[in-house]
Order: sequence, then structure tokens, then C-alpha cells
Amino acid sequence: MSPAVVPPVGARIRQARLERGTSLRALAREVGVSASLVSQIETGKSQPSVSTLYAITTALGISVESLFDARAPAPVVGASTPGSLPHALAAFAADPGRRIGPLAVAGERETLELDSGVVWERLGRVPGADIDFLLVTYRPGGSSAGSGGLMRHGGTEYGYLTSGELVLTLGFDEYTVRPGDAVCFESTTPHRYRNDGEVPAVGVWFVSGDVQ
Repeated sequence: MSPAVVPPVGARIRQARLERGTSLRALAREVGVSASLVSQIETGKSQPSVSTLYAITTALGISVESLFDARAPAPVVGASTPGSLPHALAAFAADPGRRIGPLAVAGERETLELDSGVVWERLGRVPGADIDFLLVTYRPGGSSAGSGGLMRHGGTEYGYLTSGELVLTLGFDEYTVRPGDAVCFESTTPHRYRNDGEVPAVGVWFVSGDVQ
């Protein structure tokens, strides 16, 4: 999978942190990771896991979806500038280049390659819509959360697996997800996906609602 654009995820996280006036150590404490890891992520020396990425964006008040846009600053929710969020949404609506679709051509879509063997490919974007619409690949041994931990974040999660196999841990339950199977649950429920197989697991995922 060759991304059309490689978004500077670390630089955008650093920009959002500085705009929020949060120190590197304070962000690390809030997320529950080391300051050195946050520094490595910001400088591009390390990629966050899915769970760490959600924790960072939640702490900074930005959307995960905003990290895909390499052309403009990530909009900060609750920024001090009056009307900043409505202004950002109006700018999205006014600029056709910020809309992904109606046709997103294979091989020309933006991707985020995360730690622990997970790749997100953005399938579409409608300005102002509070939805992550993604093609997700879990490479063999890949997991959404490192060290066996579970993740949780805002929103409702919908997924459909097209190939491979995933193990979904959801609260105290564990499910095997096979091609053709679909999942849906509130993302505030602690959860983790992992690929214990020898081939990539690929599926289409939506996360809708409060994903900040």
C-alpha cells in the first residue's frame, strides 16, 4: 500500500500540543506514557500505537481524522481563538480539496502507518462529518494496543472484515472475527484487536460520534 501523502503525524501532534500550551511531560503524564516516547513520536522517530494515538488526540482535543490532512493545521477543539471550530468547518466546506470523494481512487489515498503493525487508509471524508471512514490492515502479529493493554475512546465503532482473521477483546469477552463478520460497539468499552494469524487481516471501519 503506497500512500499518496505521508502526513507528518508527529509534527501535527506537536503543533496541537504547543497551541494548547501543554508541555511534553504534561502530555505524557496525561496519556500515561513516557516523555521520551512522546518526543520520539513528535520527531517522527517512533509511530504511536492505535491506543496511544487515540489517547494523545483525546488529551489534545483534536480529531484522529485531522491527522490525515497534511496540508493544514489540525483544528483544535476549544482553541482560544473565538469561533475557531466553526471557522475551520467553514473552511473545510469551502475548499473542495479538503473533501475526499465522491470517488477515492485505489493507490492514491492517504494512509497512516501505526506502531505494532496497523495501517489505516482513509477512504473518504465529508467536511464537518464526525466520522472516521477507514480501510484497516492488521499485519501478522499486529495489535491495536501494545503490551496486551486495552484501549477506549469516544464514539461508536463499526467494522466489517474482508480477509484474514482478528481476535477482538471487548470488555471481559473475546471474539474471533472472520471474513464476512461485522462488529459494532460503543468505543468507550475497553477493547483491543489483534492478528494472531500468518496473513494480514483487512477490513472497513467506521468510528462515528464523539471521536475527539
